Amino acid sequence: MSSSRTENLAAAHGGKAPMVAIAGGALLILSGLLSWSYDDRILDDISVRFFPIGIQIYAMGLGLVAVALGVLLMRRPAWLDPGKGLRILGIASIVFVLGTLIAIAKQAGGVVNANEGLYVALAGAVLATAGGFLSPEVHIDVRKWPRLNSNVEILIIVLAMALLLFTLAYTLNIEDGAVFGVFLVAVIGIVGGLLGSGLGAYFGFIGGNNRRPLMLAAFLVAFLFPFTQNGSDENMSIATQILVFAATALGLNIVVGLAGLLDLGYIAFLGTGAYVAAMMSTSAFATIGWKPPFLVVMLIGACTAAVFGLIIGSPTLRVSGDYLAIVTLGFGEIFRLAMFNLDGNNGPDLTNGPNGIPAIPDLVFFGFDFGEVHSIAGIPLGRFSNYYFLLLALIAFVILVFTRLNDSRIGRGWVAIREDERAAEAMGVNTFGLKILAFAVGAFLAGLAGTIKAHVDTSVSPDQYIFLESAFLLAAVVLGGMGTVLGVLVGATILKLLPEKLREVNDYRLLMFGLLLVVMMRFRPEGLIASKRRQLEFHEDDEELSELLQAEHLQEAK
Repeated sequence: MSSSRTENLAAAHGGKAPMVAIAGGALLILSGLLSWSYDDRILDDISVRFFPIGIQIYAMGLGLVAVALGVLLMRRPAWLDPGKGLRILGIASIVFVLGTLIAIAKQAGGVVNANEGLYVALAGAVLATAGGFLSPEVHIDVRKWPRLNSNVEILIIVLAMALLLFTLAYTLNIEDGAVFGVFLVAVIGIVGGLLGSGLGAYFGFIGGNNRRPLMLAAFLVAFLFPFTQNGSDENMSIATQILVFAATALGLNIVVGLAGLLDLGYIAFLGTGAYVAAMMSTSAFATIGWKPPFLVVMLIGACTAAVFGLIIGSPTLRVSGDYLAIVTLGFGEIFRLAMFNLDGNNGPDLTNGPNGIPAIPDLVFFGFDFGEVHSIAGIPLGRFSNYYFLLLALIAFVILVFTRLNDSRIGRGWVAIREDERAAEAMGVNTFGLKILAFAVGAFLAGLAGTIKAHVDTSVSPDQYIFLESAFLLAAVVLGGMGTVLGVLVGATILKLLPEKLREVNDYRLLMFGLLLVVMMRFRPEGLIASKRRQLEFHEDDEELSELLQAEHLQEAK
């Protein structure tokens, strides 16, 4: 079928699209009031009628957004495309319902245990999807964005961040892996539907108008997060691991995202900082007698990692592409094997070999013991909460370094090297020096994170720093969006949180991880949150996106 005929059919059925979408949303809302399962022992009991809980509420949320987008289709604002949002939400709703059906069949012993609510939801999801695909293709006019009072824009930012805080707190408190999985799909559907309809670009426009309030609100959300966990060490442990992973990934983002250098052994720099902190700790198994203050240890660990970055970079950065990837992969393995052999038998007694350095005590900063429970406003903050705040300060420092470098002459040089190294060199860019600097700065930041990680984990051993960890760090950068801060934070959160919450499918973790990357490379190669430059690279012919970016640049110039 030709594209013109497809467009004509879409236009012909466009008048039906709003009613179909609204009907689908109404069925999804209705399904939340019905029973989804005959067995009341599974999925937090979704067998009760007229008392929605868990999955039933998620379905109602999908339905409400579908109805809202259907209403917008009737009188579409020039700066929105509700049809595109409906397509995203509808497909996610179908996956949501089918995922619930699979969970019921697995946990209750057969599809026969699914009740009427699930089938009503499936019908609603199909109708919502149909409404999206019946909607004609439209052109968004970003020049028609509503101009709001600055106080109203700040209020929108505050409300959005408050909703984000609630969602994060609720997500970590979901214990059932199947419920967590379908909740995640529902969130993807709702957020994807709203952002895909054009609201995401508009919110980015509002954020660009209020950068400082947005940054302040984001860090306030992060700061308040431990107070929502009621002293839960389990959830805060996950949060601290995410922050360590994110800080390390941001360092790698300098090497890969800005300079375009493929590093497959980056985990070695994190391990260097961790081992330095462990060897200088007060653990009974520490191998260095000098016990300086921790701030000095952080500096030594980071500088040692930076030296390793210079060592690996100096002789190898004259190669590029696949060859550089192979060399850095070899460096990561050399580091791991060296930690095995520095046991006093095969080399100096520094790392205790495969046993590592256990029993690393908690930090004590100016009399503040990170291992003790502290209460603020009656809310207990345990050990992991204490380290969470320290890591939050580290993240703020890493983000400051990254953004300053990215906006500087050095950052522009890195981007020039990434785009075309020979052209950059011809224009007078010191390509070798800048590549060495990228390795050194990235390794320095990873070393800082490693010194804290050693105390959070209370031990270090060679098997913590295997190649797979380097692969996951690289995946976080690629998945989130190379060259961006928010994208890497999102990517790191996804890749650390999902394995913790989906332990039932842990055996298929690598398969799911691979499929996720394949889907991303197919449908959004620039990453979840891409930089403007990379968006233009991958969508050169997208007139709508080009206008959007021009409008954003114009707003920034003003």
